[in-house]
Amino acid sequence: MTAATRLAVWAGMAVVTHSLLPTTGFLAGTAFAAEPLRFEVPGHEEPIASLNELFALHQPHAFSNCTLWDAWLPHATLWTGPEPCRRYRRSFLSRRISDEGYVSMQQHRGMAHSEGWPFPAWQQSTGRGFHFSTEGDVWAIQSFKLQPLTSTDGWEIAGARVLGIDPARGLQLEATADTVTITTPPFSCGTIVAPFATLEWAANGLGEASAPRIEWKLDGETTWPAGRFVSFPALTSEEGMRYADVPLHKHPGYAGLLTQYRLTFDHAAGSSIDLKSIITAIDTRHPITGPLFVRGSSELFMWTADLDFLRENIARMRRAIDYTLAEFAVEQQKHVVVSWVGHDGRSGLVPDGQGGTTRRVGLGVGNNYWDLLPFGGHDALATIYTADALRRMVAIEHAIEAHPEWEIPALAGRADALAALASEIRDDFQRRFWDASKGRFVGWIDVEGTSYDYGFTFVNLEAIAYGMASESQAAEILAWIDGDRIIDGDTSTGSDIYHWRFGPRATTKRNIETYTWPWHRPQDISWGNQVQDGGAVLGFSYHDLMARLATRGPDDAWARLKEILAWFREVQDEGGYRSYYATPGRGTLQGGGPPGGLGLDREFMESVLVPQVMLDGFLGFEPTADGYTLKPQLPSDWPSLTVRDIHLHGQLLTITAHADGRVDVQTNGGDEKTSAQSSAP
Repeated sequence: MTAATRLAVWAGMAVVTHSLLPTTGFLAGTAFAAEPLRFEVPGHEEPIASLNELFALHQPHAFSNCTLWDAWLPHATLWTGPEPCRRYRRSFLSRRISDEGYVSMQQHRGMAHSEGWPFPAWQQSTGRGFHFSTEGDVWAIQSFKLQPLTSTDGWEIAGARVLGIDPARGLQLEATADTVTITTPPFSCGTIVAPFATLEWAANGLGEASAPRIEWKLDGETTWPAGRFVSFPALTSEEGMRYADVPLHKHPGYAGLLTQYRLTFDHAAGSSIDLKSIITAIDTRHPITGPLFVRGSSELFMWTADLDFLRENIARMRRAIDYTLAEFAVEQQKHVVVSWVGHDGRSGLVPDGQGGTTRRVGLGVGNNYWDLLPFGGHDALATIYTADALRRMVAIEHAIEAHPEWEIPALAGRADALAALASEIRDDFQRRFWDASKGRFVGWIDVEGTSYDYGFTFVNLEAIAYGMASESQAAEILAWIDGDRIIDGDTSTGSDIYHWRFGPRATTKRNIETYTWPWHRPQDISWGNQVQDGGAVLGFSYHDLMARLATRGPDDAWARLKEILAWFREVQDEGGYRSYYATPGRGTLQGGGPPGGLGLDREFMESVLVPQVMLDGFLGFEPTADGYTLKPQLPSDWPSLTVRDIHLHGQLLTITAHADGRVDVQTNGGDEKTSAQSSAP
């Protein structure tokens, strides 16, 4: 490889920038030695050995097709070798995206919107579900003891002959007329818990002009109102069993007490129709899926320079961004405003004045990783992720403009427009979500104007790490989280904020009233025994480290990292997470089903994030379309930092940053070595 090396100035600091050649085929013909990944800091072998062990423990399991993890797992693994890149390449290119631009969550099957989070389920929502088959619904069978229907008693079926009920495909019909209607038995639920009707079905032989539709009755109606329906796309025989999430809530006549559904299939003569299920579905989509997908996709390209991937995915990335901006009024409001049914930021619980709560079914639906909390309305966390996605799209769009030879259509002025919008969002964020009386950001503001602040450390640290906080705001936040500044009314203050040692509590104020409605007895779980109420998640200590590095410098970040590694060493010496926390009084682990206060293993795959502070924090490594930039920030007692086996653009790099500003770069195991001198600011 021939590497062109130059010095550039970025944010007032010297940055070493290397240019590499883009890769047309994805890592074509690349073969790398199986040398283990590792970080090296002379004189600090013991804690760095623990850091390498932490990375080795979590890195093999850090992959998911679920969009929720797109901001974290690709970030932590794409640099480690070709295989994570291949896996995410397949994942991103196969990610389901609607024609409008909503990116599917793709978590496990649930009893709600098929492209959203699995819950709240209809069983938790005073809703109704009709299931002729439960095949594949392991969660529903185990958690809800769901039993499939064994007959059509109470159903009205016209224009078709019932062939039977198949254990896998459900109700099987053969059309005997051009119009087939399927009417459910009567039921009763509010439309607020049924914004969508979700059916899983298949068809063979429907006419090309077919436009299936759903009608509904409301309380007191004895006939089907003429012309009141919502259509959904027909299926071809090649598509097999598919979901249809029908947005009944968009119809102006959909409000009140729902009592019945009727499905109509036209141009059906000679066809067969299978109905596996139809349910009243909560809108469990998350407003962050588009931004997270864009982040993950942009990172994949920056690490691989895979032009074929970018050519195939760029339209999808653009559509996801455009949908986010339009659906959540971002261009007009300069922040994310979630107006979906159930997502307006109001709590699904109301204190009853006697130490308990009253449920407000249909309100407080989750919007992000913290799925019990009713983020939404004017959503601070979704705004952080959206601004980040915009900045990443700016880099992609600029690269496309600079490389017409890539043969990817450039959109004139788009990069500048997105950059300007990202800047406006940052300005609005600092004003709108900042609580000056407490010196920290709130989580969200609901549709009625009420702001919610339970001392969300993750919101505040991510705001700093993503560059959304001002310098003065960042300083105030860290003074609070470090315990130097006490906030009246908080449950956890001072040194107790780091009670769990590996990171701050996720929240510092007890919350027994602001949740989605299925979590209706929060007072029954002690403070700190629930991740979202005084607990902590290991992976997001990464944002703590990056925030400290940006605000207080490398010595402060290194001091915090040493505390994490000392905790990890103690845990490992006692047999690992499960063994260590089996001792009463140390905390309760979540993972594999039961709730708990600490998120470390199992579904908490983001634990792999913590070691990334070495690469993109202390080393300051960032991949670009043409190569990479370096912005080393070494603690004062580090003579050097070496990060080995960085897989970038089909090359293998080992980089050593020295305390005196020298940077050594070895490529492909030592085929070439370049050095650049960088001066401290």
